[in-house]
Amino acid sequence: MEGRGLLPAICAACFIGMVVSQTTLAPAVMNTTFMENVTDLTVTPVILTTSPGCFAFNTSTCEPCAPGSQYDNNTLLCACCADPGLCLFPGACLPCNRGFYQPLAGQQQCLPCNLGFYTNFTGSPLCNPCPTGSFNNITGGDSCTSCPAGFFSSQHSSTSCSPCAQGSFCNSSGCSQCQMCPGGTEALQSAARGCTLCRPGMHKLPHQTMCQICGSGFYQVNWGRENCDLCPENHYCPSPDVNPIKCPSDAFCPEGSLSPGYCMETFFRKEGDTCELSPVTLALLVIGGGVAVLFINFNGPYVTRDIDRALSHSYHELHY
Repeated sequence: MEGRGLLPAICAACFIGMVVSQTTLAPAVMNTTFMENVTDLTVTPVILTTSPGCFAFNTSTCEPCAPGSQYDNNTLLCACCADPGLCLFPGACLPCNRGFYQPLAGQQQCLPCNLGFYTNFTGSPLCNPCPTGSFNNITGGDSCTSCPAGFFSSQHSSTSCSPCAQGSFCNSSGCSQCQMCPGGTEALQSAARGCTLCRPGMHKLPHQTMCQICGSGFYQVNWGRENCDLCPENHYCPSPDVNPIKCPSDAFCPEGSLSPGYCMETFFRKEGDTCELSPVTLALLVIGGGVAVLFINFNGPYVTRDIDRALSHSYHELHY
């Protein structure tokens, strides 16, 4: 009879000895059972435990974490491998977060993207440079910021945007370069979002930076012009921002006149396109000429005699 009681007890002990392996670092599972005391056939409780371990894994198959991922020490799938950076299979590794990258295999950590670079997806082996018209001024960035209107970035991987120079503009975000203001317009300040028209009396060619005042004898009464107009004949232009003024009837106004030109009063008068001697001037000239003739006729003999005496005296001194 004692032999018959021993067999069930042995079978129960074998069944209790079976355990279940674990693959994470969770607390150990306590397996509790009861076993009959074979000697006195009384039931006595016995507690058996099974702790997690790496014996259940074939660690000879550990592989380096692939580029774009890192070692995960929170799982036995990686912790059981001999070297950090290795896991039982690549899927056990952690992919790099957005803004981080890892170009090498078997690494314990991912690296943040540098200034001017970004990556907007997980598991990236590299970071991308910010395109032109954008920038990134933080490490570990997962996106780039477009340059605001009035600013530009002409280089890849920029960390900031530059303001448009005087005479140029950018009227939208994300500009890779600024545009020169068209002819007849200007931008007097940097970081301009648009251009303003040249005022009357001024002009600007497309290659120029600022509006220029019309030259002497030119005018412009309209806004936003590339050129000024030459003041026409029989008109004068005292200011570049007003219409030409009709020349007075007694004055001369050739093309490009700033003011009317007059003949010298008293002595000259305007006759057609020229100045002629006035009647008073002619009378004075006639009177003056007559006086000169009388003077010569009256003093002529005396002047001739004096000259003859002087010549005779000189001749005498030379020969004696």
